[in-house]
Amino acid sequence: MDDRPRTLRANGITQAYRVWGPQDAPPLLLLHARGADGTDWAEIAPALATGPAGPHRVYAPDLRGHGRSDWPGGYAYETLRDDLLAFLGALGIERTDVVGHSLGGAVAYLLAQRGPGLVRRLVLEDVPAPFPLDPPRPPAERPGGDLPYDWAMILATDAQRNAPNPLWWDHMGRITSPTLLIGGGPSSLVPQDQIAAFAERLPDARHITVDAGHLVHQARPEEFLAAVQDFLSPADRTPS
Repeated sequence: MDDRPRTLRANGITQAYRVWGPQDAPPLLLLHARGADGTDWAEIAPALATGPAGPHRVYAPDLRGHGRSDWPGGYAYETLRDDLLAFLGALGIERTDVVGHSLGGAVAYLLAQRGPGLVRRLVLEDVPAPFPLDPPRPPAERPGGDLPYDWAMILATDAQRNAPNPLWWDHMGRITSPTLLIGGGPSSLVPQDQIAAFAERLPDARHITVDAGHLVHQARPEEFLAAVQDFLSPADRTPS
């Protein structure tokens, strides 16, 4: 399976990504959490590319400010979303399934809001609702040494986590894609009542809990894969 690193230019930056699965299979976009990169999905991407949900062409990009993609600054969530819109356009992808974890999930739901016809099915792994933090997250201290991400991205995303754009929540009703919400349970750093609030807000949502903490797909990969593959299955077409 060819999963070597690749790059393309889109939205004015170089974006790195990896690919698994047959070239002519339906696309599936995997969006990593803050501080990670596309390799975070390497253990489960092959199963999503060839598993019981049918073959997929799986794409795992590094978000801007992460990994091998450019670190240009400008880390508004909407900018990360626009990077992905340009990324899909450069690949000629008009419709795709999307799985997003944490920060990647926020980018995923903004993508689904912006282009309802673009996202066929949406999976949000332990993604907090965009509610202001009370108390706010305190200023982070930069770790020593080289980092695999841009520290400016941490500061920018912390500010947006403390005070999200109210339109993100107001526009949740624009998401017409069937959506699977996977919560990490009581050991997660994400308040699980926020994921329940997501389920109530979205027009077509399913909510499950896998008691694994915030890193569900790493801590419980078999359970995560079973839930996602069932949700993405071609036989599963009826609304929830």
